[in-house]
Amino acid sequence: MLEPGNNDELPPIPGKRYFTIGEVSELCGVKPHVLRYWEQEFPQLKPVKRRGNRRYYQRQDVLIIRQIRSLLYEQGFTIGGARQRLTGDEAKEDVSQSQQIVKQLRVELEEILKILRR
Repeated sequence: MLEPGNNDELPPIPGKRYFTIGEVSELCGVKPHVLRYWEQEFPQLKPVKRRGNRRYYQRQDVLIIRQIRSLLYEQGFTIGGARQRLTGDEAKEDVSQSQQIVKQLRVELEEILKILRR
């Protein structure tokens, strides 16, 4: 996700399950209104909403927010560019997983073919 150098100024993420928007704001160095805006711009960012529309972010959300922050503030990406970069990273992971599944299926099918030929 983030390079270790980008994490130096940000506090470590505590071992909690859920974080409020205020806690995430402090952990990521981003104001709450910016977090709410990013929710609209980045489909990967989906905090759990509870009673009264209160947001509760999970650790994965905090990591995504830190990655978005790095792309926008440190690497100079636009919102659209950062969105494409995040989507591209996910697509690469999906392709890699798909390739692994296909390789595994091929190995299994070859083993079945050997059994059938006996």
